Amino acid sequence: MTAFPTRFDKLENLRYLNLSEAGFTGQIPIEISRLTRLVTLDLSIDTLFRTPLKLEKPNLKTLVQNLTKLRILYLYGVNISAMGNEWCQALSPLTELNNLSGLIPQFFTKFPNLTCLSLSSGNFSGPIPSFSSSINLRDLILALNQLNGTIHSTDWSGLSKLEIIGLGNNKLSGTIPPTLFGIPSLRTLSLSHNQFNGSIGDFHGKASSLINTLDLSNNMLQGQFPMFVFELHGLTSLNLSSNNFSGLIPVSAFQNLRNLSALGLSYNRWSIDATTINISSLSFPTIAELDLASCNLTEFPGFLKNWISLHVLDLSKNQIHGKIPDWIWKPIDLARLNLSQNFLVGFERPLKNITSSVEILDLHGNQLQGEIPILSNAAYLDYSNNNFNSVLPAQIGDSLQYAFFFSLSNNNIQGSIPESICNSKYLEVLDLSNNSLSGPIPQCLFQMNRSLGVLNLRRNNLSGIISDTSSKSCQLQTLNLNQNRLEGKVPNSLVNCKMVKLLDIGNNHINDSFPCHLKNIATLRVVVLRSNKFNGYIDCPGNNSGWKMLQILNLASNNFSELQHLQCEDLRSGVKYQDAITMTIKGLVLELVKIPTVFTYIDISCNNFEGPIPEVIGKFNALYSLNVSHNAFTGPIPSSFGNLRELESLDLSSNSLRDFGDDDFKYYEDAIPVTIKGNKLELVKIPVNNFEGPKPEVIGKFEALDALNFSHNAFTGSIPTTFGNLRELGSYSLVGPIPASTQLQSFSEASFENNSGLCGPPLKTMCGLPPAKEDSPSDSETGSIIH
Repeated sequence: MTAFPTRFDKLENLRYLNLSEAGFTGQIPIEISRLTRLVTLDLSIDTLFRTPLKLEKPNLKTLVQNLTKLRILYLYGVNISAMGNEWCQALSPLTELNNLSGLIPQFFTKFPNLTCLSLSSGNFSGPIPSFSSSINLRDLILALNQLNGTIHSTDWSGLSKLEIIGLGNNKLSGTIPPTLFGIPSLRTLSLSHNQFNGSIGDFHGKASSLINTLDLSNNMLQGQFPMFVFELHGLTSLNLSSNNFSGLIPVSAFQNLRNLSALGLSYNRWSIDATTINISSLSFPTIAELDLASCNLTEFPGFLKNWISLHVLDLSKNQIHGKIPDWIWKPIDLARLNLSQNFLVGFERPLKNITSSVEILDLHGNQLQGEIPILSNAAYLDYSNNNFNSVLPAQIGDSLQYAFFFSLSNNNIQGSIPESICNSKYLEVLDLSNNSLSGPIPQCLFQMNRSLGVLNLRRNNLSGIISDTSSKSCQLQTLNLNQNRLEGKVPNSLVNCKMVKLLDIGNNHINDSFPCHLKNIATLRVVVLRSNKFNGYIDCPGNNSGWKMLQILNLASNNFSELQHLQCEDLRSGVKYQDAITMTIKGLVLELVKIPTVFTYIDISCNNFEGPIPEVIGKFNALYSLNVSHNAFTGPIPSSFGNLRELESLDLSSNSLRDFGDDDFKYYEDAIPVTIKGNKLELVKIPVNNFEGPKPEVIGKFEALDALNFSHNAFTGSIPTTFGNLRELGSYSLVGPIPASTQLQSFSEASFENNSGLCGPPLKTMCGLPPAKEDSPSDSETGSIIH
């Protein structure tokens, strides 16, 4: 046994220090606290055979307060003089680093005197260890991690001193142990945003009478409303939203909870009876936050009429009809009001005559009409998907001095966009899409360089040019101008918008060459140029093909564990704006409201682009849909198309593309297996010369392809048997027998519509019988399927 050595501060670059079971005794020296680059520190000792180390001077806080890089700390067997609450204070700077990961160390469970354990906002995973031995534990806070499994490993009935249990925002599952509610000292129980299931039993007379906060929201709980809740007279906050509870709840039952200030019952399968009972607002608790979204309400709850303390009210996604009553604006502290997705048609009196403190107002998805209501104090206004049909007030920007979000999309707003809109100096999202606006886009909108992140003006009648005045501090992430009457060129100053993810200028009258300067915007994920007057080769100066620029859309290198969607989420206000685009895929015009970040879509159709489609297109190996139709492309289909294994929709129609017949090249009638980018392909015909051009056989290798349009080109020769690998042949005209022993014969007859020249199973038309003369397509209009 030797005293703990000193002078550790000389090892200033030390990152890993393991002195466990080293035989040292006495006080842990202060010098260890100066090893600021330490990542791992292990001072544990087996106290059955060793004298415990001491941590008194320095104490725990002094030891770790400068170890900002520390990720692993083992102190098992160390005699720590700090009390439990001092533990929390000492270790909180470490847990705030959000880089702690792995399993929760077992040594945390081996301290019988531990009173507080807070490991929230880390990156811990795996199951929660058993805390049955921590009989003095008062606060257990493990929220905002990646913990999974059940919580039955702990005997909760033995932890009689627990006051706070915070396990929210994890991936915990299974049922909730009944003993959890019966801990006599329990005050706060938060299990929200997990995957707990099953029902909550009847704990009549068994639940702790001290519970003041109960949050079980965002789980998968089911069954009837837990009636024991009405016995918790000290309850101040109750949140059961976003579960699968069912039944009928009379609002009158909440009158006994006199201390209740926050009530969340939204998004379940139950109904709230708030209209059939004569409830005096004076006998009701003074609730400040009331969430009753999707509760099958048909009227405004009458008991709200005289409430003046209301701060948050959510009545969205109900079946409330009629007009918005005047009394809804009376609470002097009302900050958030959500009445969206009901059947409201107007206001009892014009909103412009009402003084209100509302900062966040959501009225989208109703049937409101007339003039646009403006609240001068509002920061968030969503009036989308209504029937407003007026013009934008000339001084609208002066009325939106504090607004960061303003949406009037999907209404019938007419007239022009006033220049005053740019006076909204905090505006981050401006969505005026799907209206009847006309005139030019105010130039100043492109100069709102410190705030505007989303500008969506699609589907209007706007004209003129796109201003070339974007500054170097441009913050735009979404610019959607699709389906207007805009002319001119793609502005060069757009390269200043280094954060743009979505650029949609399709369906306008832009007359320009390929916008090569966009290649400098590394954040681009969706570019839509379709249906304009773009012309010339897709070629950029310096031998840098424009097709290579389009590789910015290729996200194959990203490994997303969960499906994410393209949205603006880096706005200063914290608001997330969901992007949407209109696409033509598989012959259908679709609106993709949620664009997956793993989705790659290129549409440059309906322009005047010319020249060949280069081999580099084969590098877009995450491409889902490619539409180059209605252009003037020439030459062959690139053989590299065979690499596009994710491709589901390919439209090459209405160009001057061609393949090469047998008269142009000589082929070995042989077949060899080849592997391209990890994909095993079979090259059926091998060209004698070194030309790498394709035969259309490569199209048959698209295992995911289910829509293909070759029509109106200059192809020669026959369509090969490898097309039997495709799932659907309804998009092009073919004749001849359907290849036997292929998946084509497993399709329904409907899959071969508009191909009257085909015969054989699964069709009823037998081969060998000539089709009716009037139904026979000419040779120039059809291809054939051969064996």
